[in-house]
Amino acid sequence: MAETTLKHFKTGSDILSGECLPSDKSPEILSLRPEQLYEYVGQREIIETLKIAVEAAQMREETLDHVLFHGPPGLGKTTLAHIIANEMRKNITVTSGPAIEKGGDLLGILTHLGEGDILFIDEIHRTPKAVEELLYSAMEDFAVDFIFDKGVHARSHRYRLKTFSLVGATTRVGLLSSPLRDRFGIFRSLDFYNDDDLVKITTRSAKLLSVRIDSEGARELAIRSRGTPRIVNRLLKRVRDYAQVKSDGVITRDVVRAALSLEGVDEQGLTSLDRRYLKTIIDYYAGGPVGIEAISATLQEETDTLVDVVEPYLLKIGFVMRTSTGRKTTEAARKHLAVLEAECV
Repeated sequence: MAETTLKHFKTGSDILSGECLPSDKSPEILSLRPEQLYEYVGQREIIETLKIAVEAAQMREETLDHVLFHGPPGLGKTTLAHIIANEMRKNITVTSGPAIEKGGDLLGILTHLGEGDILFIDEIHRTPKAVEELLYSAMEDFAVDFIFDKGVHARSHRYRLKTFSLVGATTRVGLLSSPLRDRFGIFRSLDFYNDDDLVKITTRSAKLLSVRIDSEGARELAIRSRGTPRIVNRLLKRVRDYAQVKSDGVITRDVVRAALSLEGVDEQGLTSLDRRYLKTIIDYYAGGPVGIEAISATLQEETDTLVDVVEPYLLKIGFVMRTSTGRKTTEAARKHLAVLEAECV
């Protein structure tokens, strides 16, 4: 029976994946996203900045300044882009850096934007260099230059675009070129959420999903969600399934603990991939320092996955340190793993 139940649950690496999974695009998850700034929980300084910027732009009847959000995956960058479009009462076009392979792809998108529309580019740091250079004049002058013919017959034509607002999102702001970064008028960093905000998000999502959850269950779920709204909503769905099958449908602290033990999520929110990462440094490299490439090769995981998805939370809770010579685990990480091993004995 346990084996059958486990088949219906995602692995730990799926839960904390930085990518938008198919489950994130399901109608019920999309409906969990707030649609207006007043509904948004957390990131108070960013929300206040956006409220002022949106209201000022509307008073002047202008387009909003270009906006850049950066931070770990799942903190609400895409949600904020859609909220901006809703607040400005404009349409939004969504794409990503890797999807825009050629300058012609970007031109096609830009020429179809309406006056004041929002263009959202996720993972904008992965935009090809040739495409990025087209963005410079589009963002600054709302125009793009076409080159016709070649050699001595070459001639340039400037095509005027309708004014638009570019909202960029990135997990690796250091990889953005300075000319592109400097063209954003609003530049904000999203940080991990505290437990109180995650409890509010959990309670709100449970209400929208018609799931009963008590205060202790919401708190336990929030604590194990790595400070990330995307993860708390994923875990809520998994705990909801467990509560309906194994319990009376009400999510309590005990139900959360039992459900997440099947998911491999411990009381700190660490998954099997996090624990393997820590154990690799401790067991194979004597606690560090060790380079990220060596860890990646040992774990047979992509370096980007470790840097973008695993490390930010481990750094936040003080389990890992980045030094000039590599990664090192802390005493807190060793104690946490020792406690888990003791519980398994």
